[in-house]
Amino acid sequence: MQLFDAHCHLQDERLAGRLPEVLRRTERAGVRRMLCCGCHERNWDTVLALAQAHPEIVPSFGIHPWYMEGPALSVVEGRTDDWLETLERFLAGQPSGVGEIGLDHAVIPRADDEQEAVFIAQLRLARRLKRPVSLHCRKTWKRLLEILRAEGGVEWGGLIHSYSGSAELVRPLEEMGLYISFSGAITRPGNKRGHQALAMVSPERLLIETDSPDLPPAGAAGEVNEPANLVLVASGVAGILARSPDWVAEQTFANASRLFAKIINLRQ
Repeated sequence: MQLFDAHCHLQDERLAGRLPEVLRRTERAGVRRMLCCGCHERNWDTVLALAQAHPEIVPSFGIHPWYMEGPALSVVEGRTDDWLETLERFLAGQPSGVGEIGLDHAVIPRADDEQEAVFIAQLRLARRLKRPVSLHCRKTWKRLLEILRAEGGVEWGGLIHSYSGSAELVRPLEEMGLYISFSGAITRPGNKRGHQALAMVSPERLLIETDSPDLPPAGAAGEVNEPANLVLVASGVAGILARSPDWVAEQTFANASRLFAKIINLRQ
């Protein structure tokens, strides 16, 4: 069994002190590739360094909707004035994706216009540089879809990470060029909305992720999640779909490898 973690944050300080052992467990679990997403300017360097040191790590750079100027969910950095130029420089210097980017209406306080402007600027940069995107969305699915339609979808592909939308939105999002990725949240027995959405995903658009170090799946040891736990996500998805874990692993590995093929090939 080989697995592709479609979304994680290995640069997180909760993993920093024990990353070598985390990566050893990851390898033993059969996780062969991981998309590591930067979320703000101050951790892009760390993501880049990890990707340069570990060929199994596929880098992605973006401004997450939590990390905006002014008060937000995060207490750390807002954007610099030249954030977009800095982002383009990172993307141009390394085969990489654009993300984690998106919209979040669960953040209080927030500036919706600012979120949307930053999101759209990054979508357009991804299109111009021909890069796949990794999208975050909470409590604003209708607006996300409106923006994607207005922007002509994601021409070079992308994924919705840790999908929490409805089953009815799956096909419209797939039509925009997106893959649908499920995290450890899908393993929670009470997550009926997630189970219904999972059943609607086209097999060729299905991905799995850990969102490490967050969202540990049911059965994981400890509160800090890591990519080795992708085995548990694959098993949970297999149970919901009445498929084998091997089928889930093979299908999602092929899907993620196809989505990020250009980046992977350029890094080899």
